[in-house]
Amino acid sequence: MQIDWLHFSPWSALSGGALIGLAAGLCALLLGRVAGVSGILAGLIPPRPGDVAWRAAFIAGLLAAPAAFAMVHPLARPEFGSGPATLAVAGLLVGFGARLGSGCTSGHGVCGLSRLSLRSAVATATFMATAIVTVFLVRHVFQ
Repeated sequence: MQIDWLHFSPWSALSGGALIGLAAGLCALLLGRVAGVSGILAGLIPPRPGDVAWRAAFIAGLLAAPAAFAMVHPLARPEFGSGPATLAVAGLLVGFGARLGSGCTSGHGVCGLSRLSLRSAVATATFMATAIVTVFLVRHVFQ
């Protein structure tokens, strides 16, 4: 995946971060829940009675938002340097890691850190360190 630096705008990144923070804050204030996407999705499989509607609405919003935005502004098409099989394996590993770490980057990085959770600080540092090592190995060692 490559970043289109010619068309990159810090305003879009700032707006996206503000919207994520707003969604996490509203989820905590209105529902008393942490807006960790992996945990929300895991709560749907299997569905728990009385706990499905907000989870399904949250996931539907995640899927609908890019489609709605694309209706008013064209989205950049992401380019991946790997095939579908590699992306599927990578996605499964991310899901496994999120379950193993009791949360994903959004849960620990956005919600946990804002609550000053030590566990989330350790998890986020682990995510970042692993990402740095992985990118280094893939781009400089295994090329």
